Amino acid sequence: MRAFNAELSKLFSLPGIWLAFLIGAFAPAVIAALVITQQKAEIIATGLSEAGYDGLGFGVQGVIILGVLAVSSEYLTESSESGGGRQITTSLTVVPSRLHFLLAKAGAVTVISILLCMVAMMTTASATQLILGEYAPVFFEWSRLIGVVCYWTFNALLAFGMTVLTKNGMIPLAVLIINSSVVSFSVLLSKVTKLAFYLPDRAGLEMFMFFNDRSHGIFNKFYTPFTGGLVMFAWVVVLFIAAAIVFHRRDVAS
Repeated sequence: MRAFNAELSKLFSLPGIWLAFLIGAFAPAVIAALVITQQKAEIIATGLSEAGYDGLGFGVQGVIILGVLAVSSEYLTESSESGGGRQITTSLTVVPSRLHFLLAKAGAVTVISILLCMVAMMTTASATQLILGEYAPVFFEWSRLIGVVCYWTFNALLAFGMTVLTKNGMIPLAVLIINSSVVSFSVLLSKVTKLAFYLPDRAGLEMFMFFNDRSHGIFNKFYTPFTGGLVMFAWVVVLFIAAAIVFHRRDVAS
């Protein structure tokens, strides 16, 4: 528990974490507002229940940054006044068990991701209500909101695992941010091969995005929400195991 509390304290001390919070809290609402403004007439006419959820699906950049920062900050070289070393050396001195260290850090990322997702859901629901007024669909469907929380948390942990493997925040940050906000590689691949439906982000979206009609969007139903969540969770577990093995064998001084 002490290691977990220490990791929470370290995360909140990072300057970049506040950018992650800001993006995580408001990017989904902005994306949802833009989409709803463009499709307002259709939403009012059809009562499309996806209003707002698309913002939560594509607005995960905040937790991606969180997952990357949690690991990459350990490898930054400290100032000469602090000895010019790296935080990872101190961290593993305090918590000698590398697995315990990773689990504590992943736990801290998970807790903050859940809290940030809850804030994002409130801002997105407010934006949806503000634009659509009485025509706003029922947003608080608990099964779907739980899916959103899982999707955000799994994305943060995927970013976490990728950063452990690479020791460099730029690669996972660039790949995951581009994939979630600019162009989704899995969505593009899904038009070519059904294997793309087994990619984590594509499977995970089906925990709360239920488009059955192509005229309403790009997400056709392929999994049940539970199965989609299991596929994404399996990716998280496999990546975490690989990251733990690599981290266990890695020379910290390198």
